[in-house]
Amino acid sequence: MLKAFLEIGEIVTTHGIMGEVKIYPWCDEPEFLCALPRLYLAEGANPCKIESARPHKNMCLVQFEGVSDMDAARKLVGKTVWAARVDMPLEEGRYFVQDILGCEVRDADTGVVYGKVTNISHPAANDVYTIRNDAGQEFLFPAVAEFLDTLCPEEEYILVRPIEGMFGEQRSGDE
Repeated sequence: MLKAFLEIGEIVTTHGIMGEVKIYPWCDEPEFLCALPRLYLAEGANPCKIESARPHKNMCLVQFEGVSDMDAARKLVGKTVWAARVDMPLEEGRYFVQDILGCEVRDADTGVVYGKVTNISHPAANDVYTIRNDAGQEFLFPAVAEFLDTLCPEEEYILVRPIEGMFGEQRSGDE
């Protein structure tokens, strides 16, 4: 089940004396966060309307409605900001990192469960999933079409077609 709200950044400091805050975005580009019509200071809380937002040195400078001085802005420092999924449409078949984290990873042919996705990194052209099994072992899985069969975050699973040795000594048909 996909969440209705996603964590999208953290308010790290104030900016100037008019109540602006600086947000460290947890998305690919600060422009993405700056384009949102509203943010939330807790999952499902009342929305905070954005009066203005602009990228600044890989961060976002945001002026919230009703926050008009440095003292009011200081109270927001350290808070996580959330966005509603409805404000962030994606193309079909595309997902947010938070949608994939926690998904169970299964062999597409045998049904063997290799573990759950615990981290996603972007070291080069493709994502790499860290998958942890029940024994605590971690494996790095390149999320490329050759190995990735089906992404189904709505039902919290991923089907893969690994090569021998990709998940340690465990082969596709072994349990």
